[in-house]
Amino acid sequence: MNGKTCVVTGSNSGIGKETALALRGMGATVVMVVRDRERGEKARAEIVSETGKDAIHLMICDLSSMDSVRQFAKEFRSKYDRLHALVNNAGVFVGKREVTVDGFERTLAVNYLAPFLLTHELLPLLKSSAPSRIINIGSEMHRSGRIDFNDLQCKKCNAMKAYANSKLMLTTYTYELSRRLQRTGVTANVVEPGFVATNLGNNSGSRLYSLAFLIARPFQISAKKAAETHVYLASSPKVDDVTGKCFSELKETTTAQASYDQQTQRRLYDTTLELLRLV
Repeated sequence: MNGKTCVVTGSNSGIGKETALALRGMGATVVMVVRDRERGEKARAEIVSETGKDAIHLMICDLSSMDSVRQFAKEFRSKYDRLHALVNNAGVFVGKREVTVDGFERTLAVNYLAPFLLTHELLPLLKSSAPSRIINIGSEMHRSGRIDFNDLQCKKCNAMKAYANSKLMLTTYTYELSRRLQRTGVTANVVEPGFVATNLGNNSGSRLYSLAFLIARPFQISAKKAAETHVYLASSPKVDDVTGKCFSELKETTTAQASYDQQTQRRLYDTTLELLRLV
């Protein structure tokens, strides 16, 4: 990965941090994208200490704000002229319905709209740096999700349903994106990391959900183990030309039947462009 530049969102802890650590250890220049500077600086210092390499940089972005995403992308483009791997790792599980500054349901905004917009904003750089890769982090929970074009804001959903829907949208979008990127040298794939011991449930804002995640902790895999597939898709020559697939535990896997429907893929992509005022 020497000479490669990678962006990893949500990299101050958990899978994102382990992904940044591994990619930096392989020689890549890594840009950690975090919301909280203090926690980000602490994580960055730990990675530098562990790898003995300091070409790891920190940039701030609040993924619940589309203006913040746009500002980050603008700042990134002003500082870097290459991007070889974009790992859209950050995600949230919100215990009760919240609305962002843009008027979007928070789970939808962070888990789906932000990766869509960030990818859109950095796509020219990814194309000019090809071969390059986009890795979107999904979830097995997408199988219980539904894309309801009459209720994308999930006004009628509970927390679990909102999360599942957002991950189904991210997976479905990735397949459409991969088709639109054919012959550009840019690949797009999904990772299902499994049931991982991270802060996702702890940060839900709900005691009930936090307790549920805590009880399940003995059955979860480590963030380091989960990050292996992220790193594999970002770096391995074995997947140089692989695109429009989902991976779990370093192997291809299938996703919900609904995610493969090309009419839904196209409609979701076009609807999202409208939501984000990109058309």
